[in-house]
Amino acid sequence: MTVIGIDLGTTNSCVAAVQGTQPEVVVNAEGERTTPSVVAFSKEGERLVGAVAQRQAAMNPQRTIASVKRHMGTDWRANIDGKAFSPQELSAMILRKLRKDAEAYLNQSVTDAVITVPAYFNDMQRQATKDAGTIAGLNVLRIINEPTAAALAYGLDHGDPQMVMVYDLGGGTFDVSIIEIGDNVIEVLATAGNNHLGGDDFDARLTDHLLAAFKRQTGVDLSRDQMAVTRVREAAQTAKRELSSMESTTVNLPFLAQGPSGPLHLEETVTRATFNQLTRDLVEATSAPVQQALNDAGIAASELGSVLLVGGSTRIPAVQEHVQRLTGKRPSSNVNPDECVAQGAAIQGSTLANAASGSGSMMPRGGELLLLDVVPMSFSIETVGGVATRVIDRNTTLPIHYEQVFTTAAAFQTKVEVHVLQGERPMARDNKTIGKFQLKGIKRAPAGVPQINVSFDIDANGILTVSAKDLGTGNEQSITITDSERMSDEEIQAAIRDAEQYAAEDAARRNAFAQRDEAQRLSNEAEGALRERGKHMEKDAKKALKAAKASVDRYLMKKPEKMKPEDETAFAQAVEQLKDALAKA
Repeated sequence: MTVIGIDLGTTNSCVAAVQGTQPEVVVNAEGERTTPSVVAFSKEGERLVGAVAQRQAAMNPQRTIASVKRHMGTDWRANIDGKAFSPQELSAMILRKLRKDAEAYLNQSVTDAVITVPAYFNDMQRQATKDAGTIAGLNVLRIINEPTAAALAYGLDHGDPQMVMVYDLGGGTFDVSIIEIGDNVIEVLATAGNNHLGGDDFDARLTDHLLAAFKRQTGVDLSRDQMAVTRVREAAQTAKRELSSMESTTVNLPFLAQGPSGPLHLEETVTRATFNQLTRDLVEATSAPVQQALNDAGIAASELGSVLLVGGSTRIPAVQEHVQRLTGKRPSSNVNPDECVAQGAAIQGSTLANAASGSGSMMPRGGELLLLDVVPMSFSIETVGGVATRVIDRNTTLPIHYEQVFTTAAAFQTKVEVHVLQGERPMARDNKTIGKFQLKGIKRAPAGVPQINVSFDIDANGILTVSAKDLGTGNEQSITITDSERMSDEEIQAAIRDAEQYAAEDAARRNAFAQRDEAQRLSNEAEGALRERGKHMEKDAKKALKAAKASVDRYLMKKPEKMKPEDETAFAQAVEQLKDALAKA
């Protein structure tokens, strides 16, 4: 069975699969190679995903959700019709569509997948992504970093040993990784980045500029008109893309607001120079992570063999020029920035499937492809005084096993709390809490006597698990992870049931719409037949055709949501009768 590779993006998502020996991008149901990462809920309760959700966003902004990826691993929720949807559930809707598109394209059932995440995603964000895959009915074989996946796609065709920098500026995140490509080995040496820097921020700057221009021209502030702001943001995104190939573009939005004397329109010319000025600090903000990654890898920019640009935002000319200034190298054009991450994930999926089945690798140059990734941020433990005591350093190669012996700080303690953090700051409060682990049932003893061995394991997905053992008794102790942002097993199962129930309802809804379309077509055909041949029809045939058409038309006048099961049955019978009447007319 084919393993698909999924680039679950902030703005757009992409899915690929290895066919033969090459990764192939899956074309979706709309005939496109990427799918907008947008989910919407119609007023009738229908769930829309992808291009269809994106198209109706301006008319339905409060029930349309984009850039969900920025909320992964948090307690953010989207409240629709009294139900709170988590980022995992919304992402699962996108993943479910990608899975269905892949099944249709490959003409086979798909369950196994490799999903990519930004290299700088923390433990909570990685776990949330894996949970989203589970809710979508996928068996997530591996979570891998986006820059690493891009290097896999590049290394497949450019396998000469070299150091590669992957500069990944997507819709919502920025990552940079230094990767060494050897003979069938791709090793990540260092990674750095910013989880809240991406194309969305460039769009926001241009959106604010256009809103300010409209206010200057008309005196009307649109900032509280959500529908108008959505239209301006969509125009800003289009203008941004056009400015990648043109020196200037004109934004023209008619009927944007209503003024005292009539409709108000926005017409504003934006030059590339203006756009560069608005976003200069965003481009500059990528400099520090680039330098950090080079320093952590212990190399100079001059030692790089290639620089790969990944993510749609790297099409911005100012970004390309900035990367060339930082590295002294012209970025490679050998990978597609929108598709290479999904292709790399598909390659990793194929490698994992071959390893599991014991078959020879289908990758070029023979042998198994070995991928050595790293943990993006350090793991620490809070110690006395609120200090973050480093346990595992960033850029340590995965998988990782680490053990440390803890003891009690006070006399006769019966439990110990271990506060695990992720980040680079010296104080615990400035880092991200990953979990608080409580070891209970410790035998009462003076401070410093109990010996508790706590082991930390970070798997190939970059996800942390913790176990503990009391060295005094040799007993394994249970640890309770207390973190409100991680979905429980029960919540995941409930989300799976909800998704499956909706899939069934959606299928029924599609069948109902298909039936109505057929009924309308038959009604139109009957009307044409009566108009053109009615005078020449036999009396009984003409009467039967009119009656059958009238019966179908009565059901077509009813709203679909008002139809009862018995109405649906009668409607289907009326459609069959109309077919018979047409055949005899």
